[in-house]
Amino acid sequence: MGPRCWRWWHWSAWPRTRQPPAGSTPTFGSEEVRTASTKALTKMRVELGKLHLLFDSEEQTTQICVVGSGPAGFYTAQHLLKHTRARVDIYEKQFVPFGLVRFGVAPDHPEVKNVINTFTQTARSDRCAFHGNVVVGRDVTVPELREAYHAVVLSYGAEDNQALEIPGEELPGVFSARAFVGWYNGLPEKRELVPDLSCDTAVILGQGNVALDVARILLTPPEHLEKTDITEASLGVLRQSQVKTVWIVGRRGPLQVAFTIKELREMIQLPGTRPILDPADFLGLQDRIKEVPRPRKRLTELLLRTATEKPGVEEAARQALASRAWGLRFFRSPLQVLPSPDGRRAAGIRLAITRLEGVGEAARAVPTGDMEDLPCGLVLSSVGYKSRPIDPSVPFDPKLGVIPNMEGRVVDVPGLYCSGWVKRGPTGVITTTMTDSFLTSQTLLQDLEAGLLPSGPRPGYSAIKALLSSRGVRPISFSDWEKLDAEEMSRGQGAGKPREKLLDPQEMLRLLGR
Repeated sequence: MGPRCWRWWHWSAWPRTRQPPAGSTPTFGSEEVRTASTKALTKMRVELGKLHLLFDSEEQTTQICVVGSGPAGFYTAQHLLKHTRARVDIYEKQFVPFGLVRFGVAPDHPEVKNVINTFTQTARSDRCAFHGNVVVGRDVTVPELREAYHAVVLSYGAEDNQALEIPGEELPGVFSARAFVGWYNGLPEKRELVPDLSCDTAVILGQGNVALDVARILLTPPEHLEKTDITEASLGVLRQSQVKTVWIVGRRGPLQVAFTIKELREMIQLPGTRPILDPADFLGLQDRIKEVPRPRKRLTELLLRTATEKPGVEEAARQALASRAWGLRFFRSPLQVLPSPDGRRAAGIRLAITRLEGVGEAARAVPTGDMEDLPCGLVLSSVGYKSRPIDPSVPFDPKLGVIPNMEGRVVDVPGLYCSGWVKRGPTGVITTTMTDSFLTSQTLLQDLEAGLLPSGPRPGYSAIKALLSSRGVRPISFSDWEKLDAEEMSRGQGAGKPREKLLDPQEMLRLLGR
């Protein structure tokens, strides 16, 4: 008899008999035996009731889906899997997982990509599934996901870039740093970018870590990149590069740069290059950095030393042999990309000279009325990433570029959550995103425990699979990705690289036998 039958059995069905004569031995139907039997059966009912509840809870597994498989998506899934018995499905528009860890982290920073090992363990959980090649908002809508799952977490990041909104931005030779990074990192939709690097000067607008990544890749001797996972196609273009000088331009001053000390040290020590810093930009800074937080103080002190101190004999000799240079231009704001005489490509950039109003991080750059023209053949805009709205049903703040939320709960949409850049804006590093994603997961778990999520069973992926199939969409599983991963590593092995990334989605499908 199975456990479901046991719970319908009731002690009251037990046969009763008359009381035996006084003094006689209690019989099976006596009051004493009936009392003992009642206690035993009550205990059995409780135990079997627990068993029945267990069966019910297994039938009604909490179904959660995460949209996006970058750090925010995987850290969210990891935390949910660790602290619940929920099933978590991860949807991704690319064929391959890991988001900006794969397509954003610089190829010469392999140690940052080690987090992929952790994400792989998460994806291999028997309660987790990866579904690539699924564009949420096109192939399946957010309301359809909400209907199929108890909770939906939007972790799709910032897949766009802030526009400069200046004349000439559309000229050939002007790219977003995001597109350029995607190109050398093998983002399939950027494989046709092929920037023209035949000029001698490039200008990068913005002074964050991405700007320094781009400058470093432009100036690094190609032989130093040969053993990284940079794509062979982009390495071929970089080998032919004529770029000798890279200017990294910011609206504000040295105290407001957004890059970190690690990236600055890499630039200062970059083989074959020398830094160009104007000591005048650092006048009076020594006294002003005494009160700033320690990380900012250390960063500014390194800038100060590089700009104002005479290099040692060894460093001076290295710089004297350098064939390439990079420099920081402060207090400059872009006004216009200047065209070549024939108007067919970028030939320079016009900059407004600025001054600061206010102090510290809150200081604003305001134009002085003076201008400066800087000749260049390549302009890379690195003024920030930006999230896009994913679905008309999801609130979105176009000014801030985020989904309005309270501690990860999407405003006015119960059961919908967000984590990562689409929650807080494109700031911070991978560990920042980890903390943020864990906080959103914790919020979701609190709502689950409080009974605020939809009750009753939800079909989860089985319902979405049917929808996708009816729409001709064939998702890529994690085991599919592992086949592509093995192929990439095999192709890279011959060249001594960790991998040679696959760039063409059609080739990926052929390799999967589709």
